Amino acid sequence: MSVNGEEEASYIDYDTFLDPDFKPSSFANTLVLATNNPTDTPLDLSTPLSKVLFDAQEIDSHIHHLTTRSAIPLLTHTKEQTDASKRIISEIDSQVKSLNESYKQLEKEVIQKHAEADEVRLVASRLWETLKLGRSVGRCLQLGRQLEVQHAEISSGTGSSKKEDHRALVRCAHTILSLREITENRGPGKEGYGLEKVEAIRSLQDQVVGPIERSIKAFSEQIIREFSIGSASGTATFAQSEEAKTRTISAAMALYLMSPTMGVKPDKWTPQFLVQALEVYLRNALQSSTSSLARSLATLPSLDRTLAEVSARCQNVIALEIILQATKAPPHPLLPVPEQTPEKNNLLQPLLNYLETGSLASYFWRSMASGLAARVQEIVNRGGVSARTLKTNRNAVGEAIRECVVRGSQPPSTVAPTKGRGAKGDPEGGGGWDREVAVMVGSVVNNLGR
Repeated sequence: MSVNGEEEASYIDYDTFLDPDFKPSSFANTLVLATNNPTDTPLDLSTPLSKVLFDAQEIDSHIHHLTTRSAIPLLTHTKEQTDASKRIISEIDSQVKSLNESYKQLEKEVIQKHAEADEVRLVASRLWETLKLGRSVGRCLQLGRQLEVQHAEISSGTGSSKKEDHRALVRCAHTILSLREITENRGPGKEGYGLEKVEAIRSLQDQVVGPIERSIKAFSEQIIREFSIGSASGTATFAQSEEAKTRTISAAMALYLMSPTMGVKPDKWTPQFLVQALEVYLRNALQSSTSSLARSLATLPSLDRTLAEVSARCQNVIALEIILQATKAPPHPLLPVPEQTPEKNNLLQPLLNYLETGSLASYFWRSMASGLAARVQEIVNRGGVSARTLKTNRNAVGEAIRECVVRGSQPPSTVAPTKGRGAKGDPEGGGGWDREVAVMVGSVVNNLGR
């Protein structure tokens, strides 16, 4: 610390107190150790305390001396600072007053007008949202009316003059997809934003779209379920086959398009409604064939008629396979266009992928054989005349089943096989069904015992 000659005689170590690392506890400990031995008991604290008091009195005296000697310069400096502050304040007051007046003018010309403009902007924005919502509602209602007209076209007239336009199923499906495209895009800025709050749209969904969609789905599933080109008594005419073919294609396309897409990744999407309807058709054919054949094996006189029915069912399955394979899958409006078109882009491939098979006929015979083996075993275990007759005629039964498989694996004459199928409908082009014959014959003959 810099001091005058008189002050240099002071014994106080100002550098110690001015050190940034000064700690009162460390300083007090140093004083106590300087006036006592560490082993003294008790310690003498009066001496270090007196030193501290003397130091404080010395500093107080020094402060009093400095203020007394420098009173006039301090007061002069204070007066100068006060006068300068008054001059600055007077100047600032005029500037603040001018700034306040400028702010009031700015508030009047800009802020108030901006607030008014913001209100206009808010009104215009809400009007625009209302207009967009009104357009969406109008389009939905128009599509709903169009859907009602198309649904009425499916079955028009009454009594004997009643006509059916199965192609209207596909038109209805496209209209339903147009409605879904609006109603399922509910994000902010999307066309369907806010539609769920409109009473007219909720009524449209509950009273028009929902019932018609269920009706179209049920009617399409019924067409698939009742598909038949021939029967045990004979094959349908060419005109009847063509009618059944076009009805089936329309129903399959409608189910393909109406299958749900929301919440499914495009690369993982499958036509769920179509696959389910086709699976039900196959399951019904398999259950009917297995049950009737099991009953006929217990009463052999009815076996020939039953085998003819089974072969006719398999021919229907093959005809359905040919029709679906020849029908190209339509582009789905709600799914993005794939970068590469699949090699087998038809209505059959999703079902084959689901069943993990390469041919519906092969799946039919193999599934029926797996279910038939247990039925034959039941007949044998029950014993009696039925079991003995079946064992006695095992060769004739095996030959009849072989002929049934070969006959049933050939497509009906009114349905042309698609390119790439073998002469007998074998998807591998070999034209033979030896494996299916062996599986079917083995499911019966191999379970008869000796």
